[in-house]
Amino acid sequence: MLRDRWPTRLTFLFAAVTSAIGLGAVWRFPYLTYKYGGGAFLLPYLIALVVAGIPLLILEFALGQKLQKGAVDALASIKRKFSFIGWWALFIGFIVISYYSVVMGWSIIYFFASIGTQWGDDPKAYFFNNVLQLSDSINHIGSVTAIVFIALVVGWIGLYFSVWKGTKSVSKVVNFTTPFALVLFLVMLVRAVTLEGSMEGMAYYLKPNFSALLDAEVWIAAFSQIFFQLSVGFGVMIAYASFNDRKEDISKNAVVVGVATVIFSILAGVIIFGTLGFMASSQNVPIDKVVASGPGLAFVVFPKALSLMPFASFFSMLFFLILVTIAYDSAFSLVEAIDTVMVEKTKMKREVIALIVCIFGLFSGIVFTTNAGLYFLDVIDHFVNSYSLVAVGILECIAVGWFLGAGKLRVYINKVSDIKIGKWWEYSIKYTVPIILSIAIIAQLMKELKSPYEGYPQWAIWLGWIAAVIAPFAIAFLIPQKNVQKRQ
Repeated sequence: MLRDRWPTRLTFLFAAVTSAIGLGAVWRFPYLTYKYGGGAFLLPYLIALVVAGIPLLILEFALGQKLQKGAVDALASIKRKFSFIGWWALFIGFIVISYYSVVMGWSIIYFFASIGTQWGDDPKAYFFNNVLQLSDSINHIGSVTAIVFIALVVGWIGLYFSVWKGTKSVSKVVNFTTPFALVLFLVMLVRAVTLEGSMEGMAYYLKPNFSALLDAEVWIAAFSQIFFQLSVGFGVMIAYASFNDRKEDISKNAVVVGVATVIFSILAGVIIFGTLGFMASSQNVPIDKVVASGPGLAFVVFPKALSLMPFASFFSMLFFLILVTIAYDSAFSLVEAIDTVMVEKTKMKREVIALIVCIFGLFSGIVFTTNAGLYFLDVIDHFVNSYSLVAVGILECIAVGWFLGAGKLRVYINKVSDIKIGKWWEYSIKYTVPIILSIAIIAQLMKELKSPYEGYPQWAIWLGWIAAVIAPFAIAFLIPQKNVQKRQ
């Protein structure tokens, strides 16, 4: 069977960049920059991009493109038992898409709520009481919230029709959504920098505190953010690269994707803090009183800021349409990574596999639409990102660096690339990246042992460990063993 192909290199870059630019670029990166030294944080962040981010992108692009396989078969080609790394990556992606699709649903709800800014004067009450109908703790699961469930179903229908024809349907989607989102983003950027008080907000965002560079936590945060942000460790970039011709320029593509993602994140911070500066100025309060991160920023603080603007409904719709587009493109990349492997492993049609994956994804997301859904989302997201995803990154580096041979892969990369990479890339894959990611895991684990994450009850912490780390690893590890026994 002929392998799917991207129609153009630009389409591949659109797909890879939009996969990497997730909601974290909007609500996590700006807050981290503000928290860890302002403009000074950009130094470790950019170093992390060069030392870890781009090398990992090069690794995943090279694996997929050279071997023309998805994550599971690509890693199995190095050593058969390494297929478990690919399976683990896919299970992580499936877990993430099960709750990420719910966040996409929130964005859809808010896009329509922007008509007349329905959150009124109290966006906090609107988000937690009207939309989520949030219970007082994770112990009270309650029932499914109808509006969130409906938005979830709508989101999954859109995801299915984005991936059902593989690169053919994905190409059509990204060739529209990427330029469309860019235009919306630029309009929002111009609006943000021209608001009264925006300069104070941006100064607060980027004013450097160089003493922060002496704090190890700042460097760990920078490397962790780069790793999470570039969509490595999910099998997405391996799958996307496998649809390239074997002679496609790997190094240049990795640099373009890495740099584009970083530029978007920095400019997203300008939009966020420019708008928060306007909000602080309008309410005559210090900026640190309005700064937030995560869902609280996107669905509570920002709607309040937008409602203070002239043409509030228009700019609210613009902002949430950007969120929907970003979430949508990132979400279907995770689905496509799973579909790619399942097409390779079965004789079923891609349309059928895509439907099965989407149905399972929809049902897996229902728990996140309950009254305690936000708590479950927070716990699962924490354990996936802090442990499972980082562990996959470490194992990928070990598999390529020590078993396939980083030098051997570098020869192929340089053969097809205009930008030649030196021995430093081998050292980065074999030593630097695994060591730094291991330090990040250990540091997080030490913090975890001192106090439970966000004060959640013990059963919720164990749920996070089991659902996001232990079970996916165990299942992924057992699949190759079962296949070996069948062959014997």
